Amino acid sequence: MEILFLVGRIVFGLYLLYNAYNHFRNLDGLAGYAAMKGIPAPQAMTALSGLLLVVGGASILSGFEPVVGVGAVALFLVPVTLMMHAFWAAPAEMAGMEKVQFMKNAALLGAALMLLAIPQPWPLALGR
Repeated sequence: MEILFLVGRIVFGLYLLYNAYNHFRNLDGLAGYAAMKGIPAPQAMTALSGLLLVVGGASILSGFEPVVGVGAVALFLVPVTLMMHAFWAAPAEMAGMEKVQFMKNAALLGAALMLLAIPQPWPLALGR
């Protein structure tokens, strides 16, 4: 079971790190989308959200300070999900896509929160 937990951490952590990379690689485009959604200081908020993904992804991947990592993921997902993917307020042609993104983010938040139930230190964690 420890190996399966490690594989899950690797998949989840790399997913978060890939999205962090995407935030920085496409900072201007994502900041423009955030501005369109009414997010204040969209460039800074997009960069901050990328940083939260780096912290969360690296922590979950390595198993180092998982409470901090899960906190970073939650701090990213809650406002992004509610503010960027508010399907109930989206135009009809966008509502379906926004709902899919909202539900995906809600599932990712649930998965991240479940990690808090794993006793620490995590099996096969760095710095253990």
